Amino acid sequence: MGCDGGTIPKRDELVRTKKKPEQKDKDSELSYRWRHCNITQQPLQKPIVACHLGRLYSKLSVIEALLDRSQLPETARHIRNLKDIKELKLTPNPAFQDGAEKGDGYVDRQSAPYICPVIGLEMNGKFKFSFIWGCGCVMSERSLKEIKTKVCHKCQKPFAEEDVVILNAADEDLNLMQTRMEARQARLRLEKKVKKTAIKQEIEEEGSDVAKTEEIKNVPLKTEPLDKPSVSKQATKTLKGGQGDKRPSDSKIENPDFKKAKGSYSVAKDPQATEVFKSLFTTSQKAQDQTRAHWITYNPFYN
Repeated sequence: MGCDGGTIPKRDELVRTKKKPEQKDKDSELSYRWRHCNITQQPLQKPIVACHLGRLYSKLSVIEALLDRSQLPETARHIRNLKDIKELKLTPNPAFQDGAEKGDGYVDRQSAPYICPVIGLEMNGKFKFSFIWGCGCVMSERSLKEIKTKVCHKCQKPFAEEDVVILNAADEDLNLMQTRMEARQARLRLEKKVKKTAIKQEIEEEGSDVAKTEEIKNVPLKTEPLDKPSVSKQATKTLKGGQGDKRPSDSKIENPDFKKAKGSYSVAKDPQATEVFKSLFTTSQKAQDQTRAHWITYNPFYN
């Protein structure tokens, strides 16, 4: 069997044992999950989005996968449209230095590009992070537990407990996110149904108002005769029989100015005209007493 020459065999060389499965580096695995898209397995690119289950994606990758659903992995089949994802409002880490990894250099897996805006924890997978579905703000779970409130710490918008989504949830947290997703979708469907019902009722009310207006327009107006003044029987007989005081038909009221337009009118006979005004016309007494015609002008050679 050998063992000559001073060689000392080890136990694993002599005894065959079952090989243990290779263990993954937990830090590297967490760093990969928090920095890579769940669809394309490529590094996350802004804008970064998350689904109801808390998985991270690049928005461009989600759009491309929705256009060609064959690219969607089994873990993202629940995404049917862009309403099933939410764009995240992340807080950048000022101490993070992004650069190419060198083969002989140390890579700090604990450093993360984003932090909690409340207590400053780095989003590297060591601590639980959550986001609010209504506004998309991301913060650590510790900040939500330490500062219990019903408004967002970052944008001050109100939210409910069901709106909190845990990022990269696993095991029990994943089941909880599944339950919250179903409850949230049921609530959205109910709100949509109520909104449609309200719009339908409003349209029906407007239609009934229009119909009433048309009916009012089509109703014929009844014109009642005005009350005639009461006339006594004696007056009626007088009007019909021609009795009583009645003006003759030939004595009509005429305008005195119309008399001047008639051919029988003469200014010389008008009692209201002055003598100066009458002298302007040939019919005046002064014009008739002249020895020469009115058309002869004065000329010293002829007089």
